[in-house]
Amino acid sequence: MHDEDAEDAFDEGAFGEVTGNGRDFTDVDAELLEEELRQAAAVLDPVPDDLRQIAVEAFALRDLDARIAELTFDSLTDAIPVRGAADPPRMLTFRAGDVTVDVEVSAQGLIGQVLPPQPARIEVLGGPQQAAALTADDMGRFTGDPPPAGPFALRLRAGRDVVVTEWLRA
Repeated sequence: MHDEDAEDAFDEGAFGEVTGNGRDFTDVDAELLEEELRQAAAVLDPVPDDLRQIAVEAFALRDLDARIAELTFDSLTDAIPVRGAADPPRMLTFRAGDVTVDVEVSAQGLIGQVLPPQPARIEVLGGPQQAAALTADDMGRFTGDPPPAGPFALRLRAGRDVVVTEWLRA
């Protein structure tokens, strides 16, 4: 086929819509194909039971009414390193609307404050394991054990507000 013939065939729609058995590929066909592919994947490459359980538990950690607190400061990326400091604590600031959470993460544990100062209940989320519960006093201050070695997030409940931080590693 010459280049001119290929251009003519393309212009005439030879490479147009995907067809099957001489008919147009419709949404119904796409849904049937998707269902057949799901069934084939379930048989040929099933999701491992432990992965399915982790997914279910991760979904259970969501909170539909929670606001996501944005990480606005991280000393790992935003601070100037201090010479001679061996294993300095990691300083984090999260913000969701008018609520700010400052957290210092070190090998000794978590130290933090909720601003504006207010009592709050804070959960250290670490995946499917039980969340560690912390309490912020009237000044918004809280302390706790070191976070899990893997990814973690904080869920703050102050009054009717629920704020969840981004997931990160200590």
